[in-house]
Amino acid sequence: MAGVDSTAILAAIQSLLRLVRDVARCPGTGFSGDFKKDCTDLSRRVALLSHLLEEIRDFKGDLRLLDESASSSSSSSCLSDLTVALQAAKKLLVIAGNFDQKISPEGSAKKIAFQFQCVTWKLEKALANLPYDDFEISEEVQEQVDLVRGQLRRARERYDKPLNSSILSQALHQAPDKEQVENTGNINHQEPETKVESASKENLSKGYNQNEMIYQSNDSKISSPLDICKNIDENKKLDAPSIPDDFLCPISLELMRDPVIVSTGQTYERSYIQRWIDCGNTTCPKTQQKLQNTTLTPNYVLRSLITQWCINHNIEQPTLLTNRKLKRTDGSFRDVTEDIEAIEVIVRNLSSHSIEERRAALSEIRSLSKRSTDNRILLAEAGAIPILVSLLNSEDTLIQENAVTSILNLSIYENNKALIMLANVVPSIVQLLRVGTMETRENSAATLFSLSLANENKIIIGASGAIPALVNLLENGSNRGKKDAATALFNLCIYQGNKGRAVRAGIITVLLKMLRDSDSDSGSGSNSGGCMVDEALTILSVLASHQEAKVGIVKAGTIPLLIDLMRTGVSRNKENATSILLSLCKRDSENLECISRLGAVIPLMELVKNGSERAKRKAESLLGHLQRNQQGM
Repeated sequence: MAGVDSTAILAAIQSLLRLVRDVARCPGTGFSGDFKKDCTDLSRRVALLSHLLEEIRDFKGDLRLLDESASSSSSSSCLSDLTVALQAAKKLLVIAGNFDQKISPEGSAKKIAFQFQCVTWKLEKALANLPYDDFEISEEVQEQVDLVRGQLRRARERYDKPLNSSILSQALHQAPDKEQVENTGNINHQEPETKVESASKENLSKGYNQNEMIYQSNDSKISSPLDICKNIDENKKLDAPSIPDDFLCPISLELMRDPVIVSTGQTYERSYIQRWIDCGNTTCPKTQQKLQNTTLTPNYVLRSLITQWCINHNIEQPTLLTNRKLKRTDGSFRDVTEDIEAIEVIVRNLSSHSIEERRAALSEIRSLSKRSTDNRILLAEAGAIPILVSLLNSEDTLIQENAVTSILNLSIYENNKALIMLANVVPSIVQLLRVGTMETRENSAATLFSLSLANENKIIIGASGAIPALVNLLENGSNRGKKDAATALFNLCIYQGNKGRAVRAGIITVLLKMLRDSDSDSGSGSNSGGCMVDEALTILSVLASHQEAKVGIVKAGTIPLLIDLMRTGVSRNKENATSILLSLCKRDSENLECISRLGAVIPLMELVKNGSERAKRKAESLLGHLQRNQQGM
């Protein structure tokens, strides 16, 4: 990992510390106005995070190795998320610190209350995702962070309802937060004999790295620790040019990426106005006029102006569609007016009274969404996603199957993931995962995997009841269903909060049965059971850092099996078995003594000599723990 500079990573953490201290010092100037308590509470909660960041800064391990750990995808990405959340908090405190409803435009208080919801959600999400084990955070500091998270969660739950006049009145005296986001080996998807969208599923599985157990799909936003520094630099650049007021979302006060028009003619960032509507609000945040409908119409003209402004100021603008023209890979644009018009006709047919027309439209959308990214963009622009989500609840099994597969295909395009989640897809997907046909269950699992590539979605999906249904599919599904379930469970369990849910759903028992069945099949000459050993070990290696999972793995008598795999398994299985044993034995003298008695030293020394780089590193670390444990006896 010569390309990663520990100094740069430390500089990024120092920047975070300065940001926390800036927010914590805000009360020094004194808050006043209607949101005085909200600002004080937010500032006080942020101040408590300084101890967490100081421990990360003083981490004694090699920060560069975080890039190679099972949860590095969370490490860097979540520090980046925390940076964004703290910057938003700082900006909001400046705006709300002296707010006076008497002299402010009508509706401003409601808008600021909603901004407090969003900022608190960002903070709670970033803290929930932090991999504390990676940084060896002390129990005392973890308890303090848990306290902060609990305060954020309780505040969010108070605001998990429409911001009507009575709640708005409360918002002026209580600390507000965001809505119900929290409430809410070698894995190969392709099997030639199935009808699944193999092209889409192949795209999902391309990024899997067997040696490091990390998904790095082209659609994933997971980054390396060095990207934290880049993100901070990019955020500084955003502050440099003066952004025209018309380019800022009236709710988030941030540069719009996907501007949409509501029925009153006002323009907002899609994700924020959709969240506003989903909270039960029926008025326009800016004008306070009643919304005649909840249709969100893309503002192509403004999007084009923002895109041009971003180009002129060297600011990334990810959208590929401008004025009904799609950007090609060579930088040129293709007019897609005719394509959009044809797709709009198909999308309208999804709502036809004729079941045959709905089936035909769904079949065509399934085919279109499989073929290209361009089609996925245009289908989303035409408003297909909310209708497809509603069709998941159809009583027609063919409609269910085509709808969930179309959503799977559409989710391959990164920008569509947020639109699919905003359409409240998860409850319907989980229901199909439980009671659908086998193919529908398989594609539901694959869809959850695709959506969970976005870190914030791991929380929502994990809290939805999806994990027990995925564990059931892992145990009782077809071969392809088991692989789809394993892929989704692995990705969900990267988030620490989902590990306990998986353990309580019985995943340890299922994974160990897969390992033992594979072992007995290989002994009898059968090769039918060995296909899932990679998946089982990979998921166990992610779970083993969780205390509840650790207890379950040890209690099930898995250590002897892991030592056997370390001796006789293929290279990647040796790596994962060693990684699991290392997690089980850290700061656990009883488990260290156990593996020593069972003869783990010899295969560990063999791995140090002849193993892969990752296996050598894990084996050396485990041998070091064994040596220190013997010296302390």
